[in-house]
Amino acid sequence: MADLTTLESKLAEVTGLAMAAQDLTKKVERLVKQEGQQDLAAVLKRMREEAAETQRRCTDVAGGLDGKKTAILEKARETKQEATEMAGTYLGDDADALDGFEFMTMAEAGEVGHWAIVDELAKKGKQRQISELARWARPIQKRHFDDTMRGSLELARTQDPNAEE
Repeated sequence: MADLTTLESKLAEVTGLAMAAQDLTKKVERLVKQEGQQDLAAVLKRMREEAAETQRRCTDVAGGLDGKKTAILEKARETKQEATEMAGTYLGDDADALDGFEFMTMAEAGEVGHWAIVDELAKKGKQRQISELARWARPIQKRHFDDTMRGSLELARTQDPNAEE
């Protein structure tokens, strides 16, 4: 397997996070549908579609990096596995929609940060394709964060703050 640069490694990480986001949005969508939150389910569906597009674009860019695509995708799968394990720990069998959106808010904040790092490294490394990808992805990730924060607060408003857990 080819050695990855710092930038290529970060590209792999955001690719893996996009992969994991597709599974996570499905899981949280099931939770919100159980609670009758169809508007939030639609938000999650759009986020899943955008995560799939992000994964596709990342894979395309990785394919243009001389002999690095396989290594990048292998690291992406490792990142996906790690993110999936974290989600599984946080969202146990008793998870509800609010738990799902809380976790997604944390995950989306992490993705916003990862993409900012990718963008900075790409600029410094004069990697035009990766920089263009980051400029495309950053506003989407920021919107995902904002959407999950809004969803978390919307779900929190439906909770009884004095109910026992």
